[in-house]
Amino acid sequence: MVNSTQSRFHSKSQPNKQDRARVHQPPPAVRFIQIDEDQAGQRIDNFLMTLLKGVPKSKIYQIVRKGEVRVNKGRIKVHYKIQAGDKIRIPPVRVAQRDTITTSQYITGLLEAAVIYEDDEFLALNKPSGFAVHGGSGVKAGIIELLRLARPDARFLELVHRLDKDTSGCLLIAKKRSVLRYLQDQFRQHKIQKKYLALVKGNVKNKSYHMELALLKSTLASGERIVRVNPKGKQAISDFNVIVSRKIASLYEVVIKTGRTHQIRVHAQSLGHPVAGDEKYGDDEFNRQMKSQGLKRMFLHAEKLSIKTMQGKKLQLISPLDKELQSVLTRLDIQY
Repeated sequence: MVNSTQSRFHSKSQPNKQDRARVHQPPPAVRFIQIDEDQAGQRIDNFLMTLLKGVPKSKIYQIVRKGEVRVNKGRIKVHYKIQAGDKIRIPPVRVAQRDTITTSQYITGLLEAAVIYEDDEFLALNKPSGFAVHGGSGVKAGIIELLRLARPDARFLELVHRLDKDTSGCLLIAKKRSVLRYLQDQFRQHKIQKKYLALVKGNVKNKSYHMELALLKSTLASGERIVRVNPKGKQAISDFNVIVSRKIASLYEVVIKTGRTHQIRVHAQSLGHPVAGDEKYGDDEFNRQMKSQGLKRMFLHAEKLSIKTMQGKKLQLISPLDKELQSVLTRLDIQY
């Protein structure tokens, strides 16, 4: 059982003048990279997109087609699969300044403090609510980009899975490609047990609910992503078990057998007990009541992951609730 202290960290989406003065991009130079066993087997274009973060895909295809990227001194095509022992020439490529992100020693320290487990294969973070796991869709930098900045010597860091921006808790990051494939296979085969804590509206009548409702994703005209219960969607399975029930709210432990987008939130809504603080699928009046109890975020937390490593070691990773969520439970007379 592994615990950690809660941490908060931020990225600078717009560096100020002082920060910009410290950012220095040395002129790009030719690089040569020797491929090892763990890197072998992937397409050259995918390898380059991982290596050259911030470089547009079109640019990567261009440098491969023009022969600027060479493997063992020879030209290759974009679908070439790299092999152990290959020596790859990487031409000078500059990342556009607008794609440059910065961090600080303070933020780096907070990020490292969020690590709840680490070995040679992967690390686990207690992700705070309000932080995207990766950049994109208007987000300059997510947790994975910040972690790469914090660990510039790390050869490989990739997200194993995702958590919603407003969901906190256990997040796995692979340190080797072979481990990434292994853990993602474990998730796909439902061999990793995922347990969440969710505070929901009302006094729950039944102690447990087994939900098997298909979910369908769609995008509104505004660009907002929405998920609804729909038989045309993908199967989603959730088990809700009541820990403590009070008149105004109840605390659930939720075990999910599938990992659909917004699965717990939509299933909870369909039960008539939406998640506290959920602005998309929740109840506005209930959210206002919970805000008066000190809740400033959605109360959904990925508390536990039970996994087996590639070496056969069984682990139960635990991310404790932050002080805000603990305080809300105390005010509601819910002991956990």
